[in-house]
Amino acid sequence: MTKVTLVIASLLIIALIAGVGAQQAGLSNASSTNESSNQTTQSTPGNVTDLTNAGDSLAATFQNNESLTNLAPIPSFTADIGLELIGENFTAPMMVTSPDDGTGRLFVVDQIGVAKIVDVNGTELPEPFLDLRDNLVKLDPTYDERGLLSIAFHPNYRNNGKVYAFYSAPLRPEAPEGWSCTNHISEFQVDPDNPNTVNMSSEKVLMYIDKPYENHNGGVLAFGPADGYLYISVGDGGKANDVGNGHTPGIGNAQDLTKIYGKILRIDVDSTATGVTIVQQNQTENQTGGASANRTENPPEPTWTTFAGSLYGIPPDNPFAENQPEILDSYAYKTVPQEIYAYGFRNPAYMAFDASDGNALYVAMAGQNLFESVLIVLNGGNYGWNIREGTHCFDPNAPTAPGESCNITGLLGEPLIGPIFEGGHDLGIVIVGGDVYRGNTVVGLQGRYIFGYWSDSRTVGNGTLLAATPPAGWAEGALPPTAAGLTPEDNAMWQAQIVNATAQNSDTLGMFLRGFGEDADLDMYVLTSDVGGPDASTSTGKVWKIVPPTIVNPALGAGALEVTPTVEAENQTENQTGTTAVGGGMGAGATPLSSLSSSDPAENIMEVLALTETGIPFEETPAFGNFTLFTGLLRSTGVAATLEGPGPYTVFAPTDDAFERMDPDIREPILNGSRDSKDIVLYHIVNGSSTLADLKNVSTLRTLQGENLTINATGTVVRVENATIAIPDIMADNGVIQGIDTVLIPADT
Repeated sequence: MTKVTLVIASLLIIALIAGVGAQQAGLSNASSTNESSNQTTQSTPGNVTDLTNAGDSLAATFQNNESLTNLAPIPSFTADIGLELIGENFTAPMMVTSPDDGTGRLFVVDQIGVAKIVDVNGTELPEPFLDLRDNLVKLDPTYDERGLLSIAFHPNYRNNGKVYAFYSAPLRPEAPEGWSCTNHISEFQVDPDNPNTVNMSSEKVLMYIDKPYENHNGGVLAFGPADGYLYISVGDGGKANDVGNGHTPGIGNAQDLTKIYGKILRIDVDSTATGVTIVQQNQTENQTGGASANRTENPPEPTWTTFAGSLYGIPPDNPFAENQPEILDSYAYKTVPQEIYAYGFRNPAYMAFDASDGNALYVAMAGQNLFESVLIVLNGGNYGWNIREGTHCFDPNAPTAPGESCNITGLLGEPLIGPIFEGGHDLGIVIVGGDVYRGNTVVGLQGRYIFGYWSDSRTVGNGTLLAATPPAGWAEGALPPTAAGLTPEDNAMWQAQIVNATAQNSDTLGMFLRGFGEDADLDMYVLTSDVGGPDASTSTGKVWKIVPPTIVNPALGAGALEVTPTVEAENQTENQTGTTAVGGGMGAGATPLSSLSSSDPAENIMEVLALTETGIPFEETPAFGNFTLFTGLLRSTGVAATLEGPGPYTVFAPTDDAFERMDPDIREPILNGSRDSKDIVLYHIVNGSSTLADLKNVSTLRTLQGENLTINATGTVVRVENATIAIPDIMADNGVIQGIDTVLIPADT
């Protein structure tokens, strides 16, 4: 396994320790007034970089006792998708994943304790791949955050058959009496005689983590694509506010570096090496202004058992692998676990690595009463909880409104790192994290982080899908290897907008959104259920593949595709393309809006086409993979498809002749039993607006048919009153436009 050595962690530790002395000198860099009475009073060096994103125009706000999300749709990106049903009859699906073993199998993790296989033909195998139902703590069917929460396949699974699971077992005898459960991080071996079944007797428990409460488990396992290490997300222990039984008084678990709770852990499952012997650094007493913890209130031994040195090793560049930071008197114990990779998390319930060259680690963190967060997690970073909830100050004694004052640094003077997305509870109760889309099925989503909200109700499923786009010029591959090098520009906030699943009748799913996943081809999946809890008597759980919006519900109307931004238009324009090379962005060879000569979008169409000719070959040269880019370029001129007011329109649509030229094995799955392309919705409308009545018939746009629209008019411009119809020949593969043979520009443009 290749290990990518990052920057030596001791540099970060030196920086952290250097900040402590400055704190004690009384210098202040707190924001606003009134420190929470349950937080350590802190002062910070005046030269500390603020990475919290507090006050950013894209941050969520608090108005009239409500937290509100600042949606900022990208003008050049129409956030429409289709959802194709892949599997059903699950109870509470948590994730879907696929090993790189060449089989194309999907593995669906169900919270009730089973992982099932959906084979390459879409058939669910009758026997579970992994069955832990007899190993689980008894779950509350109405709502529970325990259970089988994730699995992860070893990077070399094809050869070694190792799979890892995070699940909630009954409380072990060594745990404090009255606690909730003991989470297991376990290694299993696939049955050598049956690749579709785990050998249940092969279990090796790498960690036991006792939990005082049922909530805030974290629960995600993921292997780093670059380093091959196993990453483990662990919640702060549960209940609320990072206070209560099992929480460190005064500072909470997430900021207590001597506790494993509220952390992202990283271990090496292919080694038992643990690096050099820990060196304690400058032990002093009462370094946090007198908010010391009474260690006798904590269990006499840590409430977790790990097996570093026997069942796994410690990556040498983990931030506390070789040197310990200063052990503050407010900490519960005297030693920092070497497994810690990053800290300051409330409930990092969703975690995924981007499959791009940068391999950034994205964590969606469930908030308290007000704010939800998406974070990019770096080695050694402190992500703020419970000093902050998202970008906002947090007071555990008054959690229903943002705290009036708090620091921008942690207890050791290290910067607190804010979210790249912050959402309010106007969109729902809790965030559900996904991943950056890298598939080829919906090209317009590429480079955007796809995620959502569980529901806006605990009793009725009403989840929402979202897409976040990085700011212009932001490059994931340029992120520093550790948090010590992070800049505000690296951690800039992303623009988010609602994603419309076009088969639905509203902006919401009408189901509980439970999770996301990827297959080996990087296509993304959405997991839903109709009930909120892991009720084993129900089977409403479904797995959907994200596909192009080939089914458009006419009840939506074109106006439903518009989302009113809540930030300034200037900010949207600057950030409209992010790093997306194709799809919704302007792409290679494109010209930004500011350089166009005319303010009239209709006059700019030909100019944009001419300026992008090197990026999009026209005439008879196929523009492979650029159809979505082409339509995105037209949108980037400011042209909208609102279907309101006078025309003219320009409509681009495929022809029957184009489908006839396809290989039958490709064509038939696309047509899906239809006689011809009249039932295949692949169109784009640009330049101006009109009423549906002016276009004679809504079905002319939905199904490529109607009294005045000739669908076989390849090479001919067809007029439908004030609409100009230009019909190109296309080439498609599995429903995705791959190229354009001819683009016909209206004669009167």
